[in-house]
Amino acid sequence: MGIFSRLRDIISSNINAMLDKAEDPEKLLRLMLQEMEDTLVEIKAQCAAAMAQAKTVSRLAAESLERARQWADKARLAVEKNRDDLAREALAEKRQYNERAESLEQQRKEYQTLIEQCQRDILDLEGRITSVREKQKILAQRHFHARSRRRAQDHIRRADLGGVMQRFDSFERRIDRMEAEADLVNFGRKAPLESKFAELEGDQEIEAELGQLRAEVKAGAGAKA
Repeated sequence: MGIFSRLRDIISSNINAMLDKAEDPEKLLRLMLQEMEDTLVEIKAQCAAAMAQAKTVSRLAAESLERARQWADKARLAVEKNRDDLAREALAEKRQYNERAESLEQQRKEYQTLIEQCQRDILDLEGRITSVREKQKILAQRHFHARSRRRAQDHIRRADLGGVMQRFDSFERRIDRMEAEADLVNFGRKAPLESKFAELEGDQEIEAELGQLRAEVKAGAGAKA
């Protein structure tokens, strides 16, 4: 299983578990980021180990090639000395070292392929971690605002269900009624100055009526005389 396959399995498992428990999304995001960072450390460790092995194998391959060259020189010397038997043995040693050098070179290529893959994975994962870190604050703020809005809507809903608005309307009608009663307390009453002028006007009417009665009485008395 590849690094990223394992990472996807781990993250997917944790996400599903946390969703089942209705965990905090911010906590979930932190967990995902921690998993990615832990995987990055593991990839770097594997890459470092592969680089060390590649160097070791490369050194051993070079040593084998050098030993093969040395046995080739010995085989040449044996031929020059008319020792074909020694030449054959030297050539056999040379072949063994060449074969070993070829095997080590193949291992070095395999390590190099692994190293290049690890380096690509490191760059890819580092990019993803940077992206997640950049989005983490924004997502946390969005989550905070979403929770605040949800709490506000819950309060509004509870207020509506509790008849708060109805009580408020009733209280407002009571205030309207109290204001109307206050206005009716002095309704029809005249101000003191207005009252005085009204009294004067009333006196004039009475005096006029009294004068009329006097005139009628005087007229009646004159008629009798």
